[in-house]
Amino acid sequence: MTAFLLPRKKKTTAGDFGTIIEAGKADQFSLNSVTAFIRGKFYLCRLEDGGFLAVSRKCTHLGCTVPWSDKEKKFVCPCHSSAFDIKGEVISPPAPRALDVYHLYIENNILKVDTGKRTKRSSFNIDQVVYVKKAS
Repeated sequence: MTAFLLPRKKKTTAGDFGTIIEAGKADQFSLNSVTAFIRGKFYLCRLEDGGFLAVSRKCTHLGCTVPWSDKEKKFVCPCHSSAFDIKGEVISPPAPRALDVYHLYIENNILKVDTGKRTKRSSFNIDQVVYVKKAS
């Protein structure tokens, strides 16, 4: 009789925000590229050195969605013109810190992003980058 007082459980399906999202095979992403995952609310960034970052789409200033400009090779916030490089590092304020990142790991050459695990960061650190392990 009191079931109506309990919050409803939200149904989540694979690929939705808050779940683990399979982004694809590591070798399908070219170097120095950014791929948007709209439902996951992140960008998958493949750096020039081959490493990967899963970067939040929300500006750290006021939370507006920051689109990637492939022509300019940077994220530019449409609200107050904050700009970020491919690593999510602030290159033009008023954003106070780097874009947040999501936990990213590689299993059997498949990139997986846990959109339930977001990390706030003040700046870019090489330890945040995930690399494909070379076969020995």
